Order: sequence, then C-alpha cells, then structure tokens
Amino acid sequence: MTQRPAMKNDEPLYRLLRKGQIDEFNRQRAAGINGDLTSCDFRGVDLRGINADGIDFSGSYFRQADLRGIDFTNSALQGATIHAAKISGAYFPDTLSADEITMSLLHGTRLRE
Repeated sequence: MTQRPAMKNDEPLYRLLRKGQIDEFNRQRAAGINGDLTSCDFRGVDLRGINADGIDFSGSYFRQADLRGIDFTNSALQGATIHAAKISGAYFPDTLSADEITMSLLHGTRLRE
C-alpha cells in the first residue's frame, strides 16, 4: 500500500526542492548524496531542471507541479500522481503508457508501471 504523500521537512533534498534550490539539489546528487523522495508532496512545486535520473518518486504527489522538460525515464513513479501538472517536454518511463499518463494528468489516478 502506498503511503500518503507528506511534507518531509526532515529530508534535506526534499527541502531543497520545496525551496526551489534546483542547482544545489543537482550538485548534492552529483556528489553522491541521496535521500528518500518517496511519498513526497510536491504540490505546486516548480521542479524544472532537476536531474531525476534514478530517483524513486513512488507514491509522490505532483498536483499542479511544473515538470516541464524533466527526464523521468530512469525514475520510479509507481503510485505517483501528476494531476493538472505541467508536463510539456517531460519524458516518462517506457513502462508507462500514454493512457496511464493521461488518466493521471486529467483525473489524478495513480501511475501504474
């Protein structure tokens, strides 16, 4: 069962994303720092420019988030929702069908990989 998305303020990488500090987030990830970004609440957050390669976003909530141009092809999105998010130019894992993405975008259903 997927956890309810939460504000993980005790998670340093999550705090960086919530504050819009994308460059610092990417620097820390490049330095090998990883965190738990599963079941996070990213509602309305501008995430453009993040390096999402290999991140597990399972169960996360991206309602009305700005995801434009993000490459999620190597990210885990099982159980996440992208309801009303901006997704122009975003890449999703091959395991997600266009219908699955559309249902989540329009109706808030959880993504199933």
